[in-house]
Amino acid sequence: MASANEPYVVADPQVIAGLDNYVNLPAAQQPTWYSTDALAASRETLSKLPPLVFAGEVDRLRSRLADAAAGNAFLLQGGDCAETFADATADRIRNRVKTLLQMAVVLMYGSSLPVVKMGRMAGQFAKPRSNDNETRGDITLPAYRGDAVNGYDFTPESRRNDPARLVQAYHTSASTLNLIRAFTTGGFADLRSVHEWNKGFTDNPANARYESLAKEIDRAIQFMAAAGADFEALRSTEFYTSHEGLLFDYDRPLTRIDSRTGTPYVTSGHFIWIGERTRQLDGAHVDFLSRVRNPIGVKLGPSTSPDDLRALIEKLDPNREPGRLTFITRMGATKIREAMPKLVETVKSTDCNPLWITDPMHGNGITTKNGYKSRRFDDVMDEVRGFFEVHAEAGTFPGGIHIELTGDDVAECLGGSERIDEAALEARYESLCDPRLNHMQSLELSFLVAELLASRNKK
Repeated sequence: MASANEPYVVADPQVIAGLDNYVNLPAAQQPTWYSTDALAASRETLSKLPPLVFAGEVDRLRSRLADAAAGNAFLLQGGDCAETFADATADRIRNRVKTLLQMAVVLMYGSSLPVVKMGRMAGQFAKPRSNDNETRGDITLPAYRGDAVNGYDFTPESRRNDPARLVQAYHTSASTLNLIRAFTTGGFADLRSVHEWNKGFTDNPANARYESLAKEIDRAIQFMAAAGADFEALRSTEFYTSHEGLLFDYDRPLTRIDSRTGTPYVTSGHFIWIGERTRQLDGAHVDFLSRVRNPIGVKLGPSTSPDDLRALIEKLDPNREPGRLTFITRMGATKIREAMPKLVETVKSTDCNPLWITDPMHGNGITTKNGYKSRRFDDVMDEVRGFFEVHAEAGTFPGGIHIELTGDDVAECLGGSERIDEAALEARYESLCDPRLNHMQSLELSFLVAELLASRNKK
């Protein structure tokens, strides 16, 4: 990791004026806080707190994403739909990290590609909503927008949009990052301990496949050890954090100016993405994030037009910088093969080389008969296949996956080798927002992707 002593300085006034141009533009999905004075106090506090990530780390990630865009690496991005303060425990953070590490091993060994590991973690505390309010019976309250804004309980006290939660989100992110760095640099991620990651999980077909692969890796490592290889590099791994750049009242106070270059970095996370609901070309989110040095992602739904895509490229990546821009498709299994090819062909007609990754979760939402928001695992898998098919036809590289997952034994998405049904949702559904793949479903998906990558490499 980069040094915590990397300097940040007061910016040139013109740079600050550019950063703050977003206040003059329409800003979607912003909460109405209960107190402007409390908001000012929270923003002031955040502006004085240390950065959560450092410029050197962000620059290194941009280089890794450039490798993926060129077809020389693969991005694995995953984590909670919306983190909660209550779930920021050592056990749950460890389980999410463990799941991503397991998936990365499967992908790396199956595809012979380096895997860039990135969590939807240490900052994913806010969510866009379809409506500002929620009504139950005769009571209408603000919608739950994530723990950085308000609480999930349907009471006036809990649903109050409280800016003090922004500071709590910072401190929870800091403690989460502390654990992530300990796990990924202190030996927990040691490839030689691959079997240790599997302890505590029940037997099922996906787990058995992972054990078989782990034995192959063990044999390879034993051979390398006998040949005198130095394994010190295997003790740790790079791990990056990401979140949707939704709340200006959080990300703007945590934007700092790097003294090396005089340019702004959002230091609340390494990678920031713009959502499908906030990617308006004349909107505040696109304008603000066009002015920072972080690598930026943009969610693209089936309604995205080629003209929108060209305009987003010009606004967010005018210098055509490798690793700067990632397009995250979220089409739905029934639409990806129809809607995505024109977007890939549009980008091919430009001089831009973005990283393409797929979010096979958000376009496949359903509501079950017993009232749960869910997704069918088969639909998720089918969208991933469609993503690879489109790129195979276009001759471009399918560079990554973006998954909502948890390392816990929940039941939120239907199907998979555990054959989760609607009855299981009633017993093991925990998400406060969107349904996530559980540990075993995540591992199953990684095997599919590894097989698709391996097939691609053989052609």
